[in-house]
Amino acid sequence: MAVEIFKEKNRSAVLEVVLGATREQGGTRTHTITVGGDSALPFYHFEGEIPNRPVVAMEVQDIVPEWNNALIKHFADVIDKPGLWAKKCVEEYGADLVYLKLDGAHPDGANRSVSECVQTVQEVLASVGVPLIVVGCEEADKDKELMEAVAEAAAGENLLLGCAETDNYKSLTAVCMVHKHNIIARSPLDINMCKQLNILISEMNLPLHKIVIDPSIGGLGYGIEYAYSILERARIGALQGDKMLSMPVIATVGYEAWRTKEATASTQEFPEWGDQEERGILWEATTASALLQAGVHILLMRHPKAVALVKKQIDQLMVSNKY
Repeated sequence: MAVEIFKEKNRSAVLEVVLGATREQGGTRTHTITVGGDSALPFYHFEGEIPNRPVVAMEVQDIVPEWNNALIKHFADVIDKPGLWAKKCVEEYGADLVYLKLDGAHPDGANRSVSECVQTVQEVLASVGVPLIVVGCEEADKDKELMEAVAEAAAGENLLLGCAETDNYKSLTAVCMVHKHNIIARSPLDINMCKQLNILISEMNLPLHKIVIDPSIGGLGYGIEYAYSILERARIGALQGDKMLSMPVIATVGYEAWRTKEATASTQEFPEWGDQEERGILWEATTASALLQAGVHILLMRHPKAVALVKKQIDQLMVSNKY
């Protein structure tokens, strides 16, 4: 006798968000990227549609970052040239998007002027054809001025701008509405705060399909299981019809993985842990792999070999397992 295997029936889906704009759409990108749209749990092709594959954005900064040498050496020839750095990420390492972090604007750091940062954004836009994600320096007053200028200078490009939090969402939401960009809504590992921030942003009339959520994560060994549970609750909420949890998800994989002791401690210090670079690559790739299974749509990564491993895994996971 044939056995009928139970399948979960979901009544809703994750919203789709389109990043970038082509010349016909008012921007200068060679193509757009759509994320989200899932009507099932991650890679459960047998229970629903997974129309858009998760994507990898590689991180570029406007100043030379204080990264581990295992990372720096892969960008040594372009590390002080954001445009060429972005080009290398796309053309040589296969990045789907570029994640431009304007750390140089921080008043306690390089304190680059707003106009210098805007010039960097335009340089990167001119160097690559993929859509861009642009975030500030995480200093509230400077970011307000900075992101307003970036949004205006890149009007029509349909960027993904961040990060909006409960204390600064109004200004960033307003510039996204005026200049037609998407927004990252970031909350601190709390499903209720995540939902509340989405409500606040949507009450300003930014459409839900212009929001990507960053519920925060922990790297492998540093709270990733808690992040997994938050992401899983958000996906289940979306599939059950909760519109305020139905946005695609972005995660800072590279940042979290490459600040762990396990990824950065030298081989001489811990010879029993094996080669340091190989360890770091696997730490980043394993963190990304777990987050893919939890439902992340945009992975922000750093090491090119970790990117290659994760993109290969995405290829395998996107093969239909319908029955």
